[in-house]
Amino acid sequence: MLLKIIIVLLFIGVLISLSSALVFLMKDVGNPRRRTLYALGIRVVLATALIGTIAWGIYSGQLGSQAPWDKQLHPERVLPLPSK
Repeated sequence: MLLKIIIVLLFIGVLISLSSALVFLMKDVGNPRRRTLYALGIRVVLATALIGTIAWGIYSGQLGSQAPWDKQLHPERVLPLPSK
């Protein structure tokens, strides 16, 4: 459960960083300040952390697929291959 909370917080952080970069881009037109660059750099770091957290959750088994088309969860629903 803690892993899912961390994933949601990282995703919200990515959205906040992206929206702040948009605000800085609109406000700092012609200004040599680099607030937009820093905000986008923070977004890249947060997105990398988000992908790493998801990958670690899948690797450790804390996250998994519950999709109905997943072969491992529902082997009875997999259609056999047609014979030639």
